[in-house]
Amino acid sequence: MTSIIKRQPTKTKNFWDEFFNEDFENMFSLVPRRMFSNPEITRRSSWYPRVNVHENTDSLVFEAEIPGMKKEDVDVTIENNILSIKGELKFEKDDESKNYHRIERYYGSFDRAFTLPNNVKVEDASADFADGVLTISLPKKSEAKPRKITIGKGHNTKDDESSV
Repeated sequence: MTSIIKRQPTKTKNFWDEFFNEDFENMFSLVPRRMFSNPEITRRSSWYPRVNVHENTDSLVFEAEIPGMKKEDVDVTIENNILSIKGELKFEKDDESKNYHRIERYYGSFDRAFTLPNNVKVEDASADFADGVLTISLPKKSEAKPRKITIGKGHNTKDDESSV
């Protein structure tokens, strides 16, 4: 719940003194201190792969970046017109001789979900995984594809009147 606090002007003559003494401290008190104390906590807490979605005349395509993962570690499902991509990237310290100075890659589980339009055939969906990119292709239904309609020769109203 958000509360509104009415701020009373103070007798301080210098605006910047007031700002750095009160507002600046309050701003940083809102941020959990543990985020600054151990950056590894924030990296493992939650992450999600970046996904590009594009469409061509035949299909809707999702491309998810999941470097360092194996296809066995990723689960792709479609249920009730919702595409779900789930997985977990584990941080394995298999070599104890490595002394990490900095860890910037994200680790842990992720879950992405996308609502699909009604114009795709979910039963014909396919997925490929290569070079750290998961590509999911959903073909469009035939009625959803654009069709060219040729314009035929119309009736001439003068010809119709003269034949009567």
